[in-house]
Amino acid sequence: MLQKKQERTTNPPFLDLAEFELEELEDTLESHGTKRFHARQVYRWIYHRGITDPLQMTDLSKSLRELLHSEFRITTPHVETESSSRDGTRKFLIKLGDNQHIEAVFIPDTPAMTFCISTQVGCAMACGFCLTGKMGLARNLTAGEIVGQVRLLATKTKLLNRSFNIVLMGMGEPLHNYDATMKALRILHSKHGLAISPRRITLSTVGIVPGLKRLLDEPLMPNLAISLHATTDAQRTKLIPPGRKYSLSDILEVCRQFPLTKRNRITFEYVLLAGVNDTAEDAYRLVQLLSGIKAKVNLIPLNPAPGIPFNRPSDLSINQFAKILAKRHLTISVRKSRGQDINAACGQLIVEGDPKKSAGQKISSLMQ
Repeated sequence: MLQKKQERTTNPPFLDLAEFELEELEDTLESHGTKRFHARQVYRWIYHRGITDPLQMTDLSKSLRELLHSEFRITTPHVETESSSRDGTRKFLIKLGDNQHIEAVFIPDTPAMTFCISTQVGCAMACGFCLTGKMGLARNLTAGEIVGQVRLLATKTKLLNRSFNIVLMGMGEPLHNYDATMKALRILHSKHGLAISPRRITLSTVGIVPGLKRLLDEPLMPNLAISLHATTDAQRTKLIPPGRKYSLSDILEVCRQFPLTKRNRITFEYVLLAGVNDTAEDAYRLVQLLSGIKAKVNLIPLNPAPGIPFNRPSDLSINQFAKILAKRHLTISVRKSRGQDINAACGQLIVEGDPKKSAGQKISSLMQ
């Protein structure tokens, strides 16, 4: 005789408070029979005080704390290893809930305190001078995982409730993970959370034109940094494969449409590669390309690393390139490498094999 299959009962999944914007949390708590203003209290506990156990949120009623404890979670990435440089730079290997790994970096006194965070596990852009591209793309990060890096680093560096900058320059292409990235920025901006001004956030992109066009209409506009790295489409396509789809003229045309205040400029990042894009002709072409754009050029001498088939230009070449731009009235900076002694200098980030064993071999993407 056939036996009936035993029915399986499963508990509903926990809701993750780390993934909610304030209004979403207000709606959710209201649907659970509690008042909307409690969402602001919960936000303050998570973002102002770094508390992730609802039972410790002592200004909430006992019944609400028990509700949050039984039906919700507050997911925070976990630091697996940490490296410290003699110059104060700190690099964090971070483990996510599904055992994937990313890296984030704390760069002090740049001149502000700066967190460099990731938006994806790996990257699909496959830039020729970037080790992250060799990983490919494992997956996008959620908004909560992006914000979670900031919460984690602010706690580790004792900067909760203090000013710091954020650069989206770690693993991944932010505009390739557009919705989660912009949701994360809204969470970070909430006055009941970390209240981070968009002026303190810089989004770095290789120039995903549809994403740039969407960004034009965003009410919350971060600082924009375009990874240019070349002065002709043929040259750029060799270095940055998405250049086949988005030409320099397409990218710069969108940049000209960005509403900039008198003090704001778009930063154009330019990695200098010896014998590839560091000639006087490249410098003159760069001046022409950026004509009519309120631009700042951030020159980044390559930090060579195993697996990258390029070399750093000489100091003479770097200075000559910079002088050509400066004489033609472009605002420029030459990025200073930080954390070289822990392989956290300006360049690339990669997680390979056993992350605990390879942590000392990773190169992290940094802002000066």
